[in-house]
Amino acid sequence: MTRAKPALRVALLGCGVVGSQVVRLLHEQADDLAARVGAPLELAGVAVRRMGRKRDADVDPALLTTDAEALVTRDDVDIVVEVIGGIEPARSLILAAMAHGKSVVSANKALLAEDGATIHRAVRENGADLYFEASVAGAIPLLRPLRESLAGDRVRRVLGIVNGTTNYILDKMDSTGASFNDALEEAQALGYAEADPTADVEGFDAAAKAAILAGIAFHSRVTAADVHREGITEITAADVASAKGMGYVIKLLAICARSDDGRSVGVRVHPAMIPRSHPLAGVREAYNAVFVEAESAGRLMFYGAGAGGAPTASAVLGDIVAVARNRIAGTRGPEESTYADLKVHPMGDSVTRYHVSLDVADKPGVLARVAEIFASHDVSIQTVRQEGRGDDAQLVLVTHRASDAALSGTIKDLRDLNIVRAVASVMRVEGDDTP
Repeated sequence: MTRAKPALRVALLGCGVVGSQVVRLLHEQADDLAARVGAPLELAGVAVRRMGRKRDADVDPALLTTDAEALVTRDDVDIVVEVIGGIEPARSLILAAMAHGKSVVSANKALLAEDGATIHRAVRENGADLYFEASVAGAIPLLRPLRESLAGDRVRRVLGIVNGTTNYILDKMDSTGASFNDALEEAQALGYAEADPTADVEGFDAAAKAAILAGIAFHSRVTAADVHREGITEITAADVASAKGMGYVIKLLAICARSDDGRSVGVRVHPAMIPRSHPLAGVREAYNAVFVEAESAGRLMFYGAGAGGAPTASAVLGDIVAVARNRIAGTRGPEESTYADLKVHPMGDSVTRYHVSLDVADKPGVLARVAEIFASHDVSIQTVRQEGRGDDAQLVLVTHRASDAALSGTIKDLRDLNIVRAVASVMRVEGDDTP
């Protein structure tokens, strides 16, 4: 008769929106998890900041502690799960756990994007196990396919919607004609946006996720500081309507792409127009989706709930099962792969298409003069649309592919023309393979 294996003990750091759902799932699925792991999983303790706070999960008060360091270094703890977020004390606690032989599961995108080098060095030095699927795109299985399933392939590009708050706002602006502020207020009322939405609407959250994705996809170290970042606060209802009239939709995209010569990568987060025929265009409300292009596998798309307590906890539980199985088998998951050591090229070297809207004087020769400015920077115009408005007119131009530096020089010179009243908007165009 096979003897039952001893339980693996889990220490949880944080019992907020995600942590409380982790507790619930550990309790509700205890029998299934034990069968999948090959041993029971037991909650050894839960570190919180305030003992008396009301919590969503039914946690035994005897498991609660405010001494997180003592919890993660206890001899009876096998796995440490970190869902507190931020840089400190999360970094110190993870390092302490690894130094004491614990396996670690983390959902901390900010820490991994800012100081992943320190965390991964500790993984190597301590022979630790680290899984972090929940750090990007919530419940969507994404990082493990990139790390493992596509390990034998060469990824060319990762293009995705990785922030549910901004996608909800832009979707409402597109579907109802709402202003940015009105759509943001609705997102806050529904709990999709924080009271202070800066991390989301200014692109910080998406930039951290883009850094993690790029590092895994291109086997190179990428930090949040390497990511070109623009938010959506300047997007107007007029921008959205203009895109809609041309058959496009505006999304905040994380774009990680290998350069044509293969020697560098570009990593950027910014709003962009994509054709309504593109798979990402149909990603509605607070959902996330990531489009991966690889040389052999071709085009793959990952779609699902990108945030929320239960979806994120699902990814955390998947990682707990993985590290628990490894611990029983005496193995570890894959370490960080940075062998390619590709440099992150500046935003100016990134190449895409552009949608440019100009308010100009409505008189002969204006279009020719504007076209000269584009040509002087080697930016080719694909289409032009002009609408008269009394003494003024609006010119809407869509370019062929050009470098960001060339387009920036074009816009600078256009602003210096006395016939250009204003550069109303400049929007990048992605997801269209037109040369």
